[in-house]
Amino acid sequence: MSHHSRILVRSLIASLLPMAAWAGPVNVNTADASTLARELDGIGPVKAQAIVEYRQKNGPFRAADELLKVDGIGQRVLDQNRTNIRIEKAGQAPSVAARPAAARQPASRD
Repeated sequence: MSHHSRILVRSLIASLLPMAAWAGPVNVNTADASTLARELDGIGPVKAQAIVEYRQKNGPFRAADELLKVDGIGQRVLDQNRTNIRIEKAGQAPSVAARPAAARQPASRD
């Protein structure tokens, strides 16, 4: 491989790496199948639709581990997406743990 080809390949790889950082986070209780497939690694249109159908039939997910009950979702896929999965009901504010520390501080009583 020529020097120029190696530089081109390295540039291409470097340009694709930031795309992985753009995945998620996605609320699995409100996202449509298209969003789930786009934002979660290893989740294509079929698995994404299965997530939506499971949610419609069984109600909102209460924890990320409940995704293991969806046909086609295994531990490996769950683990690789865990940091990008949000579990919130429609209209629910993010959990206290997800808010910045300053927002959780009680007001001063001076």
